[in-house]
Amino acid sequence: MRKKHLTFLLLFFCGLLFCMNDADAQVSLTGEMYDLAKMKNGVRNRRVSSYDQTGNNRDCLTAIKPGEVRTVAEISGAGIINHIWITIAPSPGKLSRNDIILKMYWDNKSYPSVESPIGPFFGQGWNEQYNYASFPLSAGPGNGTGLSSYFQMPFASGAKIEIENQSDITVDAFYFYIDYLEMKKLPQDMGRFHAWYNHELTEALPEGETEWGIAGKQGENKDGAGNYVFADIKGKGHFVGINYFVHCPSPMWYGEGDDMWFIDGETMPSLIGTGTEDFFNSSWCPKEAFSHPYFGYPRVNNDIGWLGRTHVYRFFINDPVFFETNLKGTIEHGHGNNLTLDMATVVYWYQDEAKALPAAPSKEARKPKPFIGPSEIHKWRHEWRKNKGNGSKLWGNE
Repeated sequence: MRKKHLTFLLLFFCGLLFCMNDADAQVSLTGEMYDLAKMKNGVRNRRVSSYDQTGNNRDCLTAIKPGEVRTVAEISGAGIINHIWITIAPSPGKLSRNDIILKMYWDNKSYPSVESPIGPFFGQGWNEQYNYASFPLSAGPGNGTGLSSYFQMPFASGAKIEIENQSDITVDAFYFYIDYLEMKKLPQDMGRFHAWYNHELTEALPEGETEWGIAGKQGENKDGAGNYVFADIKGKGHFVGINYFVHCPSPMWYGEGDDMWFIDGETMPSLIGTGTEDFFNSSWCPKEAFSHPYFGYPRVNNDIGWLGRTHVYRFFINDPVFFETNLKGTIEHGHGNNLTLDMATVVYWYQDEAKALPAAPSKEARKPKPFIGPSEIHKWRHEWRKNKGNGSKLWGNE
């Protein structure tokens, strides 16, 4: 009888353990659509928008003068911004979205943790407009003028969003929604959202633009010296995305450059790529429009070779780059940094607290370079012909 009693207890506890494990397995299930079905407690939807508080239809901020800084939203307490939508008038062409600066401040800090021209932040390069769709960001109809973000932006003790008009003309209308969840206290381990715009006109090598060995021997680059820097972050966090805008002034392929990552004080990169297009999950020097939730080419050049402008993006939704003390993300401009390119990036990441950003490029520094067209190419041919003796039947491949 004692033996049967012990056997019963053993089976009971085994069953209990199985049920507990089964319950734990169910609790650990996750996923966007799964989480959407879960009930939430202690949150309330809130919105700050540009609606006309008189009840009329003038639902926008108006007359934002050149040089003016306007506060778009100031929120107290704890919460998570989960949706932003913006549209602006005049449209690109008259008003440069490269010169309207978006800034975000978290937890009553005196410095912004987000600072970027508003167009590039939402995936609109230079002062152009085109449709763009990714998992966290989009620029939608009509023709890239509806700017949206679904990045989660937590704050524990207040949030402030500003725009600064660095253009030379007045912003006639600035429409926006900022939706957020209000809560008494943030969940544990919620990071603070950061974004930073950088820009550089890169320098070719002293021996020339030696890409593909056409104009000279290619060199080596093992340590990333001279690379374009797209991320220079101090503190703990994880990197989650990049919009990459490149203007190539020649028909040569711009994308032989490798991405190189320096994590937690490394002097040599520990993550090294095999080419710019490879870093963006594409291959073989593409120039075709493509959109995936995590990566794509929303704007590609339509000139000879790779002459002109290209916008590429990648979001690290399932594969963030983690760092404990600092992160330096870089990419070559051509193999061994042998090309002059007009490069700009906006990168996105989370940190354990709101941090200050590196210095932002000035308006003059980020000014888009002009296109190289048939006249410039013909001038190049003219100089080449002179260099070849000005023969009357020179073709071009001599």
